[in-house]
Amino acid sequence: MNDETKKTIYRNMLRIRRFEEQIFEVYTGGLMHGLAHLYIGEEAVAVGVCSALRDDDYITSTHRGHGHCVAKGGNLDQMMAEVLGRVTGYCRGKGGSMHIADMSLGILGANGIVGGGFGIATGAALSAKLRKTDQVAVCFFGDGASNQGVFFEVMNTASIWDLPVVYVCENNQYGEYTATDSVTAGDTIADRAKPFGIPSSTIDGNDVVIVHETAAAAVAGAREGKGPTLIECMTYRHRGHHVGDPGDGYRSEEERQAWQDKDPITTFRARLVDEGIDAEDLDGIDAAVQEEVADAVESAAGAPYPDVEEATHHVFA
Repeated sequence: MNDETKKTIYRNMLRIRRFEEQIFEVYTGGLMHGLAHLYIGEEAVAVGVCSALRDDDYITSTHRGHGHCVAKGGNLDQMMAEVLGRVTGYCRGKGGSMHIADMSLGILGANGIVGGGFGIATGAALSAKLRKTDQVAVCFFGDGASNQGVFFEVMNTASIWDLPVVYVCENNQYGEYTATDSVTAGDTIADRAKPFGIPSSTIDGNDVVIVHETAAAAVAGAREGKGPTLIECMTYRHRGHHVGDPGDGYRSEEERQAWQDKDPITTFRARLVDEGIDAEDLDGIDAAVQEEVADAVESAAGAPYPDVEEATHHVFA
C-alpha cells in the first residue's frame, strides 16, 4: 500500500466509527424509531474487504450492516436519512437501519434475517458467471449465521459450480448475548469449508492490512475462475448487541478492555505514524470525517417523513 491508500483506508474506518457514534446519539436523543446494531470495533473487516473490491462487485450485508455499506461507498446523507425514517433515505424512509441497499454500488442490501445474505450473494455470483463477467460477490455474515443450514447449502453449490463468491465471517465472539464457543461446534468456523473443498482461513479481523491482503487474494482467485473462499475474521463489537443493550452482564470488563486495547483504528493509526505519516494529517482526516457525519445528521433531521401514500409505492408483493 502507498501512503494515499493507507490514508484512504484510515478515513473509511473513521467514517464508519463516527457514523455509528452519531447513530447512538440520534437514538438516545429520540430522533430515530426502532433499533440499530452498531459496527463499532469491527471496522477493519468491512474496509479491509471492500478495499479489495471494484465498484461493480457485489456485497450482501447483515443486520449490523452500516459498516459494509459505508465501506462499499454508500452515501452518508442517504444512510442517515434512512435510519431516521426520512423520505430522502435510500429506501425513502421505509426500510430503516437493517434494509439499506444501493444497487448502483453493488450493495445488494443489509438484511434483518440471520444468514439472509447467503443465497443472495451466491446467486449474484452465479449471475456473474452466467453473464461471463469477472465480477465477484462477497457475503458478510456473523458467527451466529454460521449455524444456519443454508450456509452449508450455498457452500456446496458454490463449490460444485466454482462460483466467484467470498464468504466473510465476522466472528465478534457473540450471537446476541450468547458466547459463540458455547453454541458453535468445532475448532473454527473456517473449518466448515473443508468438506466442500473450499479454501479457508481464520485471521485477525482487527488488522486491516491482514484483512485486505487475505481478501485481495480470495477476490483475485474468484475472478480467475478458481471458485469460492471462506474467511473467518476474529473481531469484537465494542458496544452491545443493539443500541439499547449496554453490553453488560454477559461480558466481563476484562474481556472488553482486552479487545478495546486491540481497537482496529487506534492500532492502524499508530502503525501509520510509525511508518512516517504525519499525525497532523491523520487528525485532519478525522476532523473532516466528523464534519461530514455531522452534516449528514443535519441533512437527515431536516428532511421530511414520507407521505402516508408512500406505503403502497415500490411494493411488489
